[in-house]
Amino acid sequence: MRHFHSTGRLFAFFFIVAATLNPPASGHGHESQQGLVDPATDLEVRPRAIVPPREIVAYSGSEAPGTIVVSTEERRLYFVLPDHQAIKYGIGVGRPGFEWSGTRSIVMKREWPSWAPPTEMRRRRPDLPRFLPGGLMNPLGARAMYLAGSLYRIHGSNEPQSIGRAVSSGCIRMTNEDVMDLYERVKIGARVIVSR
Repeated sequence: MRHFHSTGRLFAFFFIVAATLNPPASGHGHESQQGLVDPATDLEVRPRAIVPPREIVAYSGSEAPGTIVVSTEERRLYFVLPDHQAIKYGIGVGRPGFEWSGTRSIVMKREWPSWAPPTEMRRRRPDLPRFLPGGLMNPLGARAMYLAGSLYRIHGSNEPQSIGRAVSSGCIRMTNEDVMDLYERVKIGARVIVSR
């Protein structure tokens, strides 16, 4: 167990934990603490993602507005907007052996989804629980959008440091802030095009 050597660091630790468990209504609970705590302590409690900011970019593809285009090579997801624009998000993708490409559609959306690891995953990782309710400790994060005909989802993450990396079992990971933004824009039935 780690021991704190000063009252200030101990206070900062409890302040961060309280802010994480009870985020302000703005939805930027952890970000709003910036500058109030020791950065080293802050990273130990809840690692921050180092991802490019969500941004609107020019889009020259032929996909209709509302389509999701995933470039696993770039580790970016594009949500197509009208007028040849798209919103670009940073993502985490499938690790070697779990890469895939193809076209799917969104068949279901869930806020703070529960998680039941598939049998194949539990064979590889017997330490995983059979079921985990939605919440801060759930690896699906704040939102999930389920892809037709597969076990894959576009979902948030309780491991923001994994964004920009190839570490998943095939799902597309986003920061919780980004997946919440995308979730509000995406409709059931939206096309999802994944390319390598």
